[in-house]
Amino acid sequence: MNRMCADRVAVVTGAGRGIGREHAIMLAEHGAKVVVNDLGGEVDGSGGGRSPADDVVRLITEMGGQAIANGDDVSDWEGAQRLINMAVETFGGLDVVVNNAGILRDRMLTNMTEPEWDAVIEVHLKGTFAPARWAAAYWRERAKSGEPNDARIINTSSVSGIYGNPGQTNYGAAKAGIAAFTVIAAQELHRYGVTVNAIAPGALTRMTENLGMGAMDEESKAMMHPRWVAPICTWLASAESAPVTGRVFEASGQVLGIANMWQRGPTVEPVGDPTEIGPLVQRLMVDAQPNSDMDGAPVTGPGRPTPY
Repeated sequence: MNRMCADRVAVVTGAGRGIGREHAIMLAEHGAKVVVNDLGGEVDGSGGGRSPADDVVRLITEMGGQAIANGDDVSDWEGAQRLINMAVETFGGLDVVVNNAGILRDRMLTNMTEPEWDAVIEVHLKGTFAPARWAAAYWRERAKSGEPNDARIINTSSVSGIYGNPGQTNYGAAKAGIAAFTVIAAQELHRYGVTVNAIAPGALTRMTENLGMGAMDEESKAMMHPRWVAPICTWLASAESAPVTGRVFEASGQVLGIANMWQRGPTVEPVGDPTEIGPLVQRLMVDAQPNSDMDGAPVTGPGRPTPY
């Protein structure tokens, strides 16, 4: 087998279960040395324990790979620094950071509490920023001292963030933020030999089984197994992906694609009188493409929002 990530050092957050687990295993299968980070908590972030991360490390070592478990909280500034330092100190360097850790506290906006908002934003958005920041600082210092980098940051966005899903204003806002973070970080870190991309996965995991996926038939469940997301992550982690940066990939057992993200649509000449805005907006709405649903398809048909 072509070991695409041979001898590359990778950190994978939230790697004890679900999508992160598949990322860690496939990276190890392709020769990466993996730091398996996981708090071992419940879907809502409560509780914790090292056994999920330890189980993945055990599996990797039994198949002849190299891995070490880490239980730091990636949304904690010093915890994220310890995580990055562990990779460098244990394996002698760092090549890849896969930011995958996440929780759910779904609620309609009218009922959402401040703690439900804060917890989701902290784990997803700050939990992406903090490891990426410490890794970027490491790679910047290498570049400044004349050492080459061929490094990767791979973030986890969501179709809930880039397209939208009712009941997930906290989660969707965090995931949309991660998509924007990815684009901007890619622009900033290119000079240091670092690419930054994101994956918006579709998979049946603990986090999605109560969102309708748990009721799918067995064939559909097989197509939504999280293992289908790992190939694009592994490829992005490899040297082969060096020309690709600032992109958000949709990935599942049903599709592999690139999200076009925000693009400017139709325009009109601006006016200074607000009483003239209405007809202009009506024209723009008629000419504009409709928003997409969770499958990436245009939102049309009965019961859908009208253009104006």
